[in-house]
Amino acid sequence: MHHERAGLLWALAGFCTLSIGDAIIKGMAGMWPAPAMGAVRYMVGSAGLALLLGWREGWGTLALPTSRAQWLRGFAIACSAMGMFLAVWIMPLAEATTIAFTQPMITAVLAILFLREPARPATWIATIVAFAGVMIVLRPNFQEVGWGVLFPLMGATGMAVAIIANRKVAGTAGVLRMQYYMSVTAMLFLLAATLAGHLSGIGRFAVHWPHWSVVARCAFIGVSATFAQWFIYMGTVKAGAGTVAPMTYGQLLMATTFGYFFFGDAPDPIALLGAAIIIGAGLFLWWDARRRALRAAPQAA
Repeated sequence: MHHERAGLLWALAGFCTLSIGDAIIKGMAGMWPAPAMGAVRYMVGSAGLALLLGWREGWGTLALPTSRAQWLRGFAIACSAMGMFLAVWIMPLAEATTIAFTQPMITAVLAILFLREPARPATWIATIVAFAGVMIVLRPNFQEVGWGVLFPLMGATGMAVAIIANRKVAGTAGVLRMQYYMSVTAMLFLLAATLAGHLSGIGRFAVHWPHWSVVARCAFIGVSATFAQWFIYMGTVKAGAGTVAPMTYGQLLMATTFGYFFFGDAPDPIALLGAAIIIGAGLFLWWDARRRALRAAPQAA
């Protein structure tokens, strides 16, 4: 019981820490292109992970991965980062975070399509209900920002693809090396996106020498996000992935709080209804997974 409680607290701290980075990102809207910010964020994370990995496992472990699945993880995380950067710039922080919580349902559907996992009724029910919640949240925002409201779905889909790729490469390397591989490949994709955006001639993607505070804040996001992932990992180790899963909604609570106090984004009743539906779908999917795990436990024994 003590380990489970500690695991829940570790996970809650990790998810809440992620919201700090999202709030900082929102405060930098338009100061620098999103791919460049993402690239700096992952440069800092990759540098820290490289030092730790080289010190613990030898400097030869810092070679780039050769597995296509490892590169897919990096590409997916890069897309997720850009999607969420752009989402929090054009939408209220809480609403962008809410839509990102469709990730468990997207992951479940992708697992059915690509990992040949059983197509359970609970998965489809949760997905349809969550989609309805997304439509409710998007409706007022679509009138204001158009198709840009799909950026948080891009972020959620990127994260879902990364999770599916994680399952493909599970056990092929240690946890630290897996984190390093994902971070360094994401960094390379974001650097490529930064260069492509700069050469495109589109003004908002033109890279200029930023104010030092922009780079400093991106670096802080890189450090805080790395610690957040470590906190979540510790929570998972101590309490189990299924147990800590609901703690992710602490991120939404923090996002709502930050959005209200720092950006004046008062919760909209329609958006709150959509958020409740999406969260309910996610909790239903979590409950179904826990129920099946408990049923399987006696048989395994």
